[in-house]
Amino acid sequence: MSRTLLFLDTGIIGIITNPKSSSAEAQNCKQWFKQSLDNGVTFILPEIADYEVRRELLRANKYASGK
Repeated sequence: MSRTLLFLDTGIIGIITNPKSSSAEAQNCKQWFKQSLDNGVTFILPEIADYEVRRELLRANKYASGK
């Protein structure tokens, strides 16, 4: 049995975690992410990417997205 593993980068993480993103691209990305989860895809978030996104949220005073 094979599993699908996908590594996420900061661009995708930023789009997925932004509650105010409403562009067609953002909606498509969020839909793809949800469908992938529903299909059993395992996402891997490199620690450095997590750090970079959280750091940017703090810098921009937008930490509500990172909770």
